[in-house]
Amino acid sequence: MRIGELSTRTRTPMRLLRYYEEQELIEANRLPNGYRDYEEYVVDRVLQVRGLLDAGLPTRIIKQILPCLNTPRTIHMPYVTPDMVATLERERDRMAEKIECLTKNHQAMTDYLDAARRNIRAS
Repeated sequence: MRIGELSTRTRTPMRLLRYYEEQELIEANRLPNGYRDYEEYVVDRVLQVRGLLDAGLPTRIIKQILPCLNTPRTIHMPYVTPDMVATLERERDRMAEKIECLTKNHQAMTDYLDAARRNIRAS
């Protein structure tokens, strides 16, 4: 698929897709006319990258954990260091805190909506 379709399907600006490619987070084949041609799996990859960015991970860390998002999970760690492991542990723990907060907020919103619906029906 061309970059415009990928942009539409992932709701990601084309400029950002080019940046992801520059950062080696996604890859495109090049057609003879120079246009980018993305395989179908890149749709999910872009959504995963966006989710990790939204969670606050920098692209340098995302690039390191991308192999964990693949199937089969072949993980190559030629440059793993204790500092990198510590950084990933901190990021994982920070994500867990965000998930807990979002879960509580989701439940609060659900409770509010349930009460609002009961109120509407009682009126």
